[in-house]
Amino acid sequence: MYTLLSGFYKYLTQKDEYCILILGLDNAGKTTYLEAAKTKLTKNYRGMNPSKITTTVGLNIGQIDIAGIRLSFWDLGGQQELQSLWDKYYSESNAVIYVVDSNDRTRMNESKDVFDRMISNEYLSGIPLLVLANKQDLPDCMGVREIKPVFQEAGHLIGRRDCLVMPVSALTGEGVDEGIKWLVESIKRNSIVRPPKMEDT
Repeated sequence: MYTLLSGFYKYLTQKDEYCILILGLDNAGKTTYLEAAKTKLTKNYRGMNPSKITTTVGLNIGQIDIAGIRLSFWDLGGQQELQSLWDKYYSESNAVIYVVDSNDRTRMNESKDVFDRMISNEYLSGIPLLVLANKQDLPDCMGVREIKPVFQEAGHLIGRRDCLVMPVSALTGEGVDEGIKWLVESIKRNSIVRPPKMEDT
């Protein structure tokens, strides 16, 4: 009887788990964004001090429970030598967050080239895409109106998927929760194409 009740309880409390890749060049603010999202959306979570965040070598993992589902974030290192490992995670992902350093004009073309290579991978076909123009707290940064056309050149690769380009400041937290909420709705709509994993709570 206990096994039956235990199994029934697990069935009632399990959550759909969706895996989200956080990609972009090194120093774009991917880990800072992940920490800001966990701080804003996870009760009693005290995020890492942004001054203590260093360049990711490999992978950072974070989880957020929101709207009855679990989001598992895979924050992958953006250095050139690590980008070749990104495709190992594509088939498991339900969405991509691509972080752009909107304060670094000198690397914008590099970021676009990396984006184009990433988005053309067949394993990412059709999954939701959130492009974040990060570091909007800095005075001379590029706005979304400047950044959006750069990435819209890849419109034929983006296709008909859910896609949003939005301003954000991972450092101040501005725009972080809006992006995550948009992603949740997009992932749920797309769950027929890319279903979730079932996760015990």
